[in-house]
Amino acid sequence: MNYQEALNWIHGLARFGSNQGLERIRELLRMLGDPQDRLRCVHIAGTNGKGSTAVFLASMLAAEGCRVGLYTSPYLEAFTNRMAVAGVDIDEHSLAALVGRVKPLVEEIAVTEFGQPTEFEVVTAMAFTYFAHCQPDWVVVETGLGGRLDATNVIIPAVSVITNIGLDHTQVLGDTIGAIAREKAGIIKERIPVITAAEKPEALAVITDVAAERYAPLYKVDTDICYTIQSSNLDGQSFDYKSSQHTYPGMKISLLGAHQVRNAVTALAARELLDETVINESAVRSGLAEAQWAGRLEVFSRSPLVLVDGAHNTDGFQALRLALPNLLMGKKLRVVLGVLGDKAVDEIISLATPLATAGIIITRPDNYRAADPYAVAQIASRYTSAPVMVEENIADAVRRALRETGVDEALCVCGSLYTISEARETLKQIIGIN
Repeated sequence: MNYQEALNWIHGLARFGSNQGLERIRELLRMLGDPQDRLRCVHIAGTNGKGSTAVFLASMLAAEGCRVGLYTSPYLEAFTNRMAVAGVDIDEHSLAALVGRVKPLVEEIAVTEFGQPTEFEVVTAMAFTYFAHCQPDWVVVETGLGGRLDATNVIIPAVSVITNIGLDHTQVLGDTIGAIAREKAGIIKERIPVITAAEKPEALAVITDVAAERYAPLYKVDTDICYTIQSSNLDGQSFDYKSSQHTYPGMKISLLGAHQVRNAVTALAARELLDETVINESAVRSGLAEAQWAGRLEVFSRSPLVLVDGAHNTDGFQALRLALPNLLMGKKLRVVLGVLGDKAVDEIISLATPLATAGIIITRPDNYRAADPYAVAQIASRYTSAPVMVEENIADAVRRALRETGVDEALCVCGSLYTISEARETLKQIIGIN
């Protein structure tokens, strides 16, 4: 089986949809020799920010000399982005070999009482198998959806992390902050320390209760871990950090937006709790400063200013709305936007459209769940007097936006990761990454 055949088989599993529960993944992992039990892990859940937090933590550990595995989803450029060791994505040959090993087991399980394993379950089992083979010092694991019934929730981590809680995937996780928080808090394990950056009182109350029920020491950003942002611009951000264990003034990150400082603080708090001897402050500083996460307020050009951001739900657009004024410095902004129809589209548009002082171009993500761009444009026209246009093709939308954006203006491409993934490829062809 070659790489493309392996990918076709993996993506073909999507037709079986999502099926909550841990029985199938546990059986598949048992047949693979329970590779997850041979890993030292940090487990990260949350509505937004879990990928960035995972990258910050992995970068710090790597700077300290650790060999780190990283499991994230979804991917932005290539499927192999999903699992990496020592900063290197799994190679295509290894991925195809993993599929060759897992496929017959999946087919065997599918005809039993366990039923058909889902795509995410299969990819998660492959990742744990790959990491067990590579034997990294640490594996940083991001959940896919929720926490309690997420396929990754078969590990016993050294630390659990819950970044924040917002209303997303409500059709699966529940339609209140409390219900979603309880699903995310499902990653909390008996007596395993947990860190949360959740801010909403209802979410904090649930996380606090679950941690108490499981005798898990709980550390809260803003209460047990404090920070102050000192500077923020297109070149990066600096902040002061203080916990009961350490005080770190003048920490720096290159990722933009106040929300990324909070993610970095959360990652640093998790690092403090890992079972290591002494934190190497110099390495931790360089690890945070060097961390990169594509598609998150990513700067492609400064003249004109071109940003790409994977804000795809209401919390993501709230963070984008707060971050942009400090980056735009008074520039008029043109927006290219493509969203999925199963999100809170009206609320997203109400947040995104007022940002587009120079106009907004609505496009269509390359996904069956994409919102109809013409319907989105009708909603957008209710929130702005600036021009609202439709370009169904993402590449055409980006090219048009670049043509119409002057050097003293700015452009932001945002929305679904399916949107920004294709937009990034077009921007690379036109202007590269500066």
